[in-house]
Amino acid sequence: MRMRRYAIAGAAFAVLWTAGAGVANAYPEYQKYSQTNSGRVTNCAMCHAHPDGPDGAGHGQIGSLNADALSRLGRARAAFEPGTEVDSPILNGFGNTIIRTVGKSKVIELRSRPGELAGMLDQASDLDGDGIPDAREYAEGTHPLQAGSGNPWSLFATNLRRSGFHIGAILVASILTMYGLANLLRGWHAAAAAAEASDER
Repeated sequence: MRMRRYAIAGAAFAVLWTAGAGVANAYPEYQKYSQTNSGRVTNCAMCHAHPDGPDGAGHGQIGSLNADALSRLGRARAAFEPGTEVDSPILNGFGNTIIRTVGKSKVIELRSRPGELAGMLDQASDLDGDGIPDAREYAEGTHPLQAGSGNPWSLFATNLRRSGFHIGAILVASILTMYGLANLLRGWHAAAAAAEASDER
């Protein structure tokens, strides 16, 4: 009788654990904050592997995960404290960075005040290398993993800084070319005038 109870309890635990693995636990408060704060339309792809979020059977969604991916998901869900290396298959690089930086406990705690998340992220982190920190991209509703997504003036300033030498070289080359062309035209004009003067004599 006792063995039967243990077997039933074990089976119930397995069913509950399996059901829990299929629950996505997405936090739409962060997307809503980013969208409201920035006035830009954002989707789940800011933090998740799939643009429609973790629920479903598509790539990067709970229903598509194999045993190894479920194991990685379980480890990521257990990363309650900051500093734990995570590789959740339902999160993208930015989502995993959030969990690694602040820990899952803080992510859950900040659901009622999602604006505070930006201040807790590494202000020097720039995963897409566009010159705009990830924390600012979160607050401004732009994608932290897409270099072409960002405040246009900030992207322009970044590109100007990065390409300053090339822009300067092109400018100098253009000025020298125009100066040389102007002198060439003057020379041709002077030669033509001299030829005309000698023909008249």
